[in-house]
Amino acid sequence: MGLLSVPAMAYNGPMNIQSPIRNRSLGHTACPHDCPSTCALDVELTEDGRIGRMRGATENSYTAGVICAKVARYAERLYHPDRLMKPVRRAGAKGAGQWQDVTWEAALDEIADAFVKAEQRHGSEAVWPYFYAGTMGLVQRDSIERLRHAKKYSGFFGTICTNMAWTGYVMGTGTLRGPDPREMAVSDCVVIWGTNAVATQVNVMTHAIKARKDRGAKIVVVDIYDNPTMKQADMALILRPGTDAALACAAMHVAFRDGYADREYLAKFADDPAGLEAHLEDKTPAWASAITGLSVEEIEAFAGLVGETRKSYFRLGYGFTRSRNGAVSMHAALSLATVLGAWQYEGGGAFHSNSDIFQLNKAELMGTAMVDPEIRMLDQSQIGRVLTGDAEALRHRGPVDALIIQNTNPVNVAPEQRLVKQGFLRNDLFVAVHEQFMTETAELADIVLPATMFVEHDDIYRGGGQSHILLGPKLVDAPPLVRTNLFVIEELAKRLGVADRPGFGKTEREHIERMLYVSGKPDFDTLIEDKWLDCQPAFDDAHYLNGFAHPDGKFRFKPDWEGTPAPNKPPARLGSLGPVKQLPTFPDQVDLIEVADAEHPFRLATSPARNFLNSTFAETKTSRDKEGRPEVMVNPADALSLGLADGDVVQLGNVRGELRIHAKITEAVKPGVLIAEGLWPNKAHLDGEGINVLTGADPAAPHGGAAFHDNKVWMRKA
Repeated sequence: MGLLSVPAMAYNGPMNIQSPIRNRSLGHTACPHDCPSTCALDVELTEDGRIGRMRGATENSYTAGVICAKVARYAERLYHPDRLMKPVRRAGAKGAGQWQDVTWEAALDEIADAFVKAEQRHGSEAVWPYFYAGTMGLVQRDSIERLRHAKKYSGFFGTICTNMAWTGYVMGTGTLRGPDPREMAVSDCVVIWGTNAVATQVNVMTHAIKARKDRGAKIVVVDIYDNPTMKQADMALILRPGTDAALACAAMHVAFRDGYADREYLAKFADDPAGLEAHLEDKTPAWASAITGLSVEEIEAFAGLVGETRKSYFRLGYGFTRSRNGAVSMHAALSLATVLGAWQYEGGGAFHSNSDIFQLNKAELMGTAMVDPEIRMLDQSQIGRVLTGDAEALRHRGPVDALIIQNTNPVNVAPEQRLVKQGFLRNDLFVAVHEQFMTETAELADIVLPATMFVEHDDIYRGGGQSHILLGPKLVDAPPLVRTNLFVIEELAKRLGVADRPGFGKTEREHIERMLYVSGKPDFDTLIEDKWLDCQPAFDDAHYLNGFAHPDGKFRFKPDWEGTPAPNKPPARLGSLGPVKQLPTFPDQVDLIEVADAEHPFRLATSPARNFLNSTFAETKTSRDKEGRPEVMVNPADALSLGLADGDVVQLGNVRGELRIHAKITEAVKPGVLIAEGLWPNKAHLDGEGINVLTGADPAAPHGGAAFHDNKVWMRKA
């Protein structure tokens, strides 16, 4: 076997259609990536059996024929010349880029052998299966958990994305559901809060703009810089990072002051409206102006607009929750909809995610019957600390000596990047990566396995940002030596002696059929015919007119931050995470954030780019060409004070590290705020280190999470 530089070969040949739509020119599937929209897709199939252009399914009432541009050109990614095509083994030093061909059998044998040896040295917890949402398909994403539980490997506490947002929402409502997102189209005011929907949730804009065209509805955008969504706004509110709760509190103050608060509704549906009103007495627009940087007039105008517009739909995103006070900010914005009684109206209320409505039973798929409560849980966001031996991150137990990684790229996407890379460079750490491209995580692996893309396998999806369960049937064959996630898990289970455990030995279709059956849903063939299943609850349930999902049916203005059940709550043995005691009793601005100071006068947020999705699509030429290069947005006043010209190289730094990056001088950001759009590969940066050198992995209260948009930094001309 010779040395080579991967990819080992390109695959540009025809692919055969392998699904019930074999003889049709149009396929139907679901977008698999880590995006709340989870769009239904129509896929062109060319005469030679290749995937052509993708577009939003016109028959799906949420997707409505629209998808983001990066998925529309997915064929560029599928047939990319750098795609991984065969298994390889490291043949030189870690990161040196020297690889040796290896058969699938030999590669899987080596992985299993490394896991057994790690277990012999330090027990089963020395192995850590690590994954995330590079695919949102339930079978290909979650099967790794079944292997984890069967082998009693270290637990995986997923914190990198949703914790603050979901926790803040359910503290108020008691569950993760809301008004039908399609109701935005019949709203009189759509408030897009903390999400750059044009870039990350294009279907939100579809329905909001329909409301404006058909009804004259106003679109309000609340965010921290002038992004593409802001440019669609009738009212644009650009506030300082981490100050959303102050805006929400001031708007609620005005609602009580000026009679917009629906007191009859509050008396029936809220826990302590009188206590909230008293608490908000001094949360005036002037108070919020000093915190948010908005003018008193802007705050009054916003409060007046939503107060006078009963059918106001608050579309609450993830972005504004990726601060250390993110759960508090979500709860405060949600509380505003409740004070106004907006939930009572079609086209009114507050929506973040429908994740609780689908009720798909994944117990057998994930092997939850095999869970051992004594096995430690390790924080996904703290992988750098885990791999460098931090005792607290390791829960005061032994080291992690072996990893199997699917669907994620932690060397690029995880916070505290220098620690992450330091950990991956350990000579005593064995890493197997199952991937589609030679990511920066794969470059530091011992074994790299080529993975299928979503049109090459069967799976099933849930659309958290909408209401559909979507079937994603296989449309084309994978390249000859490329394998599914499920295949890897099944083959490792055989080698590790657990293939006889419940849930193993099934195909993708058998897993899907089983989930659908035990969940009381239509079967696989029915979903093939119908393409999706709409699970949107009845109006009164979606709008909580039968009561909120707390035992007394009341919305919680006074949340029990530690006691309330939450979708991603740490196990009891972990306890609450972050500075829980500093969380407020009622909605309030709480400065858990990294407040700018004399040594770090700037606040940095690492916002999404339009053409990337975390690190996905950063490998395609079109996406890279459209994004240009890594840059940091700098206000002209700040540039002047530092003697910067557009395109100059600046140095950013904090206690975690420093990096060089080009400056983009723009009025899109306010003074004192820096925005670095897009998760570029580390190697695309000037010194080979990416923006996550500057982000922290300390957990956000109350249930953990990574505060990617909450960083104080210094900046100087390089």
